[in-house]
Amino acid sequence: MQIFTKMANRWAERECLEDECETFQTALAETEVTATCAHDSYLINLASPDPVLRARSLESFIGELKRSEALRLDYLVSHPGNFMDERAAGIARNAEAIGIVLERVPGHVRLLLELTAGGGTVLGSTFEDMAGLIAAIPEPSRARVGVCFDTAHVFAAGYDLISDYDGVWARFDDVVGRERLGMMHLNDSKVPLGSKRDRHELIGEGAIGEAPFRRIMNDDRLASIPKVIETPKLDDAEAADRRMLERLRNFVD
Repeated sequence: MQIFTKMANRWAERECLEDECETFQTALAETEVTATCAHDSYLINLASPDPVLRARSLESFIGELKRSEALRLDYLVSHPGNFMDERAAGIARNAEAIGIVLERVPGHVRLLLELTAGGGTVLGSTFEDMAGLIAAIPEPSRARVGVCFDTAHVFAAGYDLISDYDGVWARFDDVVGRERLGMMHLNDSKVPLGSKRDRHELIGEGAIGEAPFRRIMNDDRLASIPKVIETPKLDDAEAADRRMLERLRNFVD
């Protein structure tokens, strides 16, 4: 299960109070959910060269991690951000900020950096970029950092999950390391391979198509990896999500 712990498009912060956290845990215990995750605010940019935006992002990210710890979630997913000036400098700023935050908010929540679609000054759209960012995070904080693999993003970034599924995963294993894989976002793509645009589509109805999702759902190496969808909600969000989840389950042989 993936949630937001605050409004994703506003800077306004909030705390998760003790009674709220207990209510959440009680309700969660009545479900079959086995992995929980929060996605951080879309406004956060830890790689920004703007000192005001970076400071604001740093404080907001601290709040995200504190709420995730309070709710006893397993993961916090975060986009690596935009470097704006120089890629190497952006990676260094992001890695430094992550180290600061993980040191200031100790706990068990694992930070998962999400692979991105690329384009512009966005970081994390190649396996090499992501591996470099993780390597720049100081120890011991680095041990709490993993990767979220978004199928739509990876495809748009140029990784051909259709005709080179095994090759993509072999490269991920070699460059990033399978031990870093913490979660997957299963989304089809409205845009073609290598387009560098982040546009999600319904499973099996976009440029990726059904075949790679069938392989993912039957890949023993991925069986234990938590998976969530971020597909379009159409007119009825619950009905659309249920249809997508059922479609994925039906792909299992």
